[in-house]
Amino acid sequence: MLDYFALGLLIFVGLVLFYGIILLHDIPYEIAVHRNHPHQDAIHATGWVSLFTLHALWPFLWIWAMAYREDRGWGFNDGHSAKSHVVHLEQQVAELQGRIARLEAATGTTHGSLPSDNRGEGI
Repeated sequence: MLDYFALGLLIFVGLVLFYGIILLHDIPYEIAVHRNHPHQDAIHATGWVSLFTLHALWPFLWIWAMAYREDRGWGFNDGHSAKSHVVHLEQQVAELQGRIARLEAATGTTHGSLPSDNRGEGI
């Protein structure tokens, strides 16, 4: 009777360890799903690959999943919105167009009348 109990206990412990390791390796994927990570599928697939590489990739998966948050993205932005960047670029273009107009007025040239460049033609 004790032999059957020991066999049942070994099978139970084996199954708990087997499924426990699988659940442990799904933690980065669950973090990625919770954070709406753009690489959820890649993290999930790499978690399975990590099972076969003796868990060498698992710490990197955890970092990869934790690096992204939906509210701040990857965290490498400067705090300004894309619209403010566009406004800044439009201001720069307007300033450059003004400088070009002043230079053309000072030199007496216009955009359409650039000096011709022979580059050795007729030699």
